[in-house]
Amino acid sequence: MRHFVFRWIVTTFAVFVAAPIVGINYGDRVGCLLGASLLLGIANAFIRPILLLLSLPLILVTLGVFILIINALMLKFVGAIVPCFEVPGFWSAFFGAIIISIVSWLLSAFFRGSDGRVHVLTHHTQVRRVQGRVIEPDETGRR
Repeated sequence: MRHFVFRWIVTTFAVFVAAPIVGINYGDRVGCLLGASLLLGIANAFIRPILLLLSLPLILVTLGVFILIINALMLKFVGAIVPCFEVPGFWSAFFGAIIISIVSWLLSAFFRGSDGRVHVLTHHTQVRRVQGRVIEPDETGRR
């Protein structure tokens, strides 16, 4: 549950950042922004994998660029469902989806929410010391 709330907050912040840049209008209401980001997260969790699977040949031919179009369609879908969340056109959805993806990726890479705590990720959280002995080769080269 905590991971879900963390992802929801990340998506909300990403939509908040992208909205003024690309012209997405949510009426300056926090409830509308929260609802739209919740629906976007649900759509990305359930509908997007099906679309990715069905469009796999196109994704392969375009070397992954078609994934950007799927992300734009997901954002446009949310704009069509949530009445107070307006996405003006396809290109606004396209560039908005790019910005949302980048901001979400950066926040997810910087913070971890799977254990319920938010902290900076590092590659080496613990240094483990290995104890053992070194076996020196004898004069013949054998160990």
